[in-house]
Amino acid sequence: MKHLAAYLLLGLGGNASPSAKDIEKVLSSVGIEADDDRVEKLISELEGKDINELIAEGSSKLASVPSGGAGGAAAGGAAAGGAAAEEAKEEKEESEKEESDEDMGFGLFD
Repeated sequence: MKHLAAYLLLGLGGNASPSAKDIEKVLSSVGIEADDDRVEKLISELEGKDINELIAEGSSKLASVPSGGAGGAAAGGAAAGGAAAEEAKEEKEESEKEESDEDMGFGLFD
């Protein structure tokens, strides 16, 4: 993804066909080491293609992908949420106990 992001940034900057060296330069400017094999594969896959047309084609394919919610995840999430709520309740009880120990039987405004 980082190689593709660098390629797209170069395209936005006006470089219609970025080279491997251009991509490596962008990545190194933010402290990322480029993988030469991935850069070469990316360059070869995108060579001679218009990036805007590829994005439009990909967007139309994504529009046909179902993106509904996952029903099974809610059950697992509820169980995890219950455990988290129980932990929070225990922590609250502990903190209340600590607070009552700290005031030594009288409060500041009593």
